Amino acid sequence: MPSLMSHPAVPLALATVLPREIISPGLVFLGVVCATIPDLDVVGFRFGISYGHVLGHRGLSHSILFAAFLAGCLTLLFPLEVQLKASRWTVFAFLFLSALSHGLLDAMTSGGLGVAFFAPFDNARYFFPWRPIRVSPISFSAFFSPTGLRVLSSELQWIWLPATGFAALMLLVRRFT
Repeated sequence: MPSLMSHPAVPLALATVLPREIISPGLVFLGVVCATIPDLDVVGFRFGISYGHVLGHRGLSHSILFAAFLAGCLTLLFPLEVQLKASRWTVFAFLFLSALSHGLLDAMTSGGLGVAFFAPFDNARYFFPWRPIRVSPISFSAFFSPTGLRVLSSELQWIWLPATGFAALMLLVRRFT
């Protein structure tokens, strides 16, 4: 997985595409929550849930169905005054893409068992053919080591720089349109 620090890059970049009238710190925060919450599944290790189990790491919480469910629930809970300025579909799409981005980034990493995109219907794990992002260690001690620095360097190159470039381009387009 990319580190917890890099999953927010996608919703932060996607927020630049949202209509000006609905961009709010609350909505962007919910996008960041959607992009990071799938990794709460690591708690399952403490309860004996194996990595490859449907409830294990990169299982159901990384699936397309979970992304849609999470985005749907949060869309319904999001304050109505924002939704009067934008359709619920716009809010849902932003939150769904934010949540879905977690599994997509994980499928581009160099380790693990892959992502169960179609759980709970199919627990097969998938990676993309192109996997440039170094997998982040799960333990804090391993993260704060030379391995962790290599992971952060990889994430800077393959997540943060493209996300920043995309956001800068969208802000430039917005300024001149």
